[in-house]
Amino acid sequence: MVKRKSSKTGTTRVSGGSDASKESKEEGPRPTKLARTASKRTPPVALPIPTRPTVAGNLLVCGQGDVGQLGLGEDVMEKSRPALLPDVKNVVDVAAGGMHSIVLTKEGELYSFGCNDEGALGRDTSEEGSEFNCTKLKLPGKVVKVSAGDSHTACLLEDGRVFAWGSFRDSHGNMGLTLEGNKKEPVHIVPDMTCVDIASGADHLVILTQAGKIFTVGCAEQGQLGRLGIRAASGESRRGKTHLLSPELVQIKFGRVVADAIWASTYCTFLREKDTNKIYAFGLNNYNQLGLKKTSEPSFTPKVNSFNDVHKIAGGSHHTLVLKNDGKVYAIGRKEYGRLGLGKVEADVEELTVIPKLADKKVTHITCGDCTSFALTDAGEVFAWGIGTNSQLGTGNDEDVWEPVLLTGAQVKDKRVITVAGGAQHTLFTVEDKKTPETNGKK
Repeated sequence: MVKRKSSKTGTTRVSGGSDASKESKEEGPRPTKLARTASKRTPPVALPIPTRPTVAGNLLVCGQGDVGQLGLGEDVMEKSRPALLPDVKNVVDVAAGGMHSIVLTKEGELYSFGCNDEGALGRDTSEEGSEFNCTKLKLPGKVVKVSAGDSHTACLLEDGRVFAWGSFRDSHGNMGLTLEGNKKEPVHIVPDMTCVDIASGADHLVILTQAGKIFTVGCAEQGQLGRLGIRAASGESRRGKTHLLSPELVQIKFGRVVADAIWASTYCTFLREKDTNKIYAFGLNNYNQLGLKKTSEPSFTPKVNSFNDVHKIAGGSHHTLVLKNDGKVYAIGRKEYGRLGLGKVEADVEELTVIPKLADKKVTHITCGDCTSFALTDAGEVFAWGIGTNSQLGTGNDEDVWEPVLLTGAQVKDKRVITVAGGAQHTLFTVEDKKTPETNGKK
C-alpha cells in the first residue's frame, strides 16, 4: 500500500546534500564499539529509567480510518468526533504514527492497529483484515514508553532496553529499519545500552541513554540525526546507509554535553542540556521551526536555539510548540491551516509567540500531528487547532481551526482527558471520569 498524506499539508522532503569480541571467563564479554563510544568522557551521571504512567482510562479515536488506524473495523472509514474503542482497557498512553496506532496499558503491554505495509504494527497481519483489529504485541518485557513515526514504532522497557520495528523512509523510498531491511517484529535496537527515553520523528529515532548521551538512527536528509554532513546524510558516502541505519552518538562539544530530555518533531530533533537547561536543535528549519535563524538549508549539527524554561517540545512538519514550566504554550513556524493557534496571522512566525487563547490555562501536555496541534490542561480539558481535512481535530467537521477550541463531544464531556497523540490523519485520546483528581505527568 502506498502511504498517503493530505495534499493540503504541502509537506515536502528537503534533501541535504566486526569482528566478534573474544571472551574470557575472568573478564567476561568486551563492550561493543557502540558502548565504548558512549562511555568516552561520560560524566558520572545516571539518569533514572522512567516509570509507566499509572492513571488509566478508555481509548477514543477520531479522523481517517481507511487503513485501520482507528481500530473500529473495516466498515468505519472516518470519525469526526472522538469515538470509544472498547477493545482495549486500562490505557495509560498512546502513540499515533503516520497511519498506525500504538496503545500502552497499565500492565505494560502494547497493542497495535493500522497500516502494516512496512511492519509498523510489530506483529503478523497476514490474515485478511487483522490490521484493523486492536491486537497485543509480543515483547520480552514490560513497556514504560512508546513512540511512533510514519512507518516505524519504538518502545522503552522497564529494564532500559529499546526495541523497534517497521521501517524508515527517505526521498528515495524505503530505507529499512536496520541494514538487514524492514523489521516486522520487535528487535533490540541498541544492545549494551541502558536507555531512559525515546522520541520518534517521521523517519528517525532519537534515544537518550542513562549516561545522558544521544543516539540517532534513520533518515538524515533534513539534518535530523545531528551527526552527519550533507553527503553522508544522503547515503551517498562510501559507507552508504551504514551511518544512517546504525544508531550512533551525536557529538556535542567533544562529548561533554550531558542531556536529560529529548524531543522529536517530523523532521527535527531537540535536546536539553542537563546542567544549563539550554536547548540544542538540529534538522529542518525552513520555517524557523528549530528556533534558529531561518535558513533554506537544514541544520546538520546541534546548535543552541532561542528556547528557554522548556518543559516539553512538540511539532509537526513545519511548526513547533513549546510548553514552558509555567504552563504556557508558545508557537513558531508556518502559519497555514491554523496549526500555530495564533489566528489568521499575516506572516509565518519567526519567534516563539504565546498562544493567547490558552494564556489563562495551565497546560500539562502538548502534541502535534503533521499540521495539527493539541493541548491538555490540568483540568483534563483538551484543546485542538490546525488542519481539519480528515476530521482529525475531533470537532465534528473538516474545517480548519485557527485558534484552540475546547473539544466537547459526548465521549469527552464530563470526562478527564489523560493524554492525546496526533498522527498524520488521525488522533488518539485516553479519558477517565472527571471525578478522579489525579493526572498524568508528561515530560
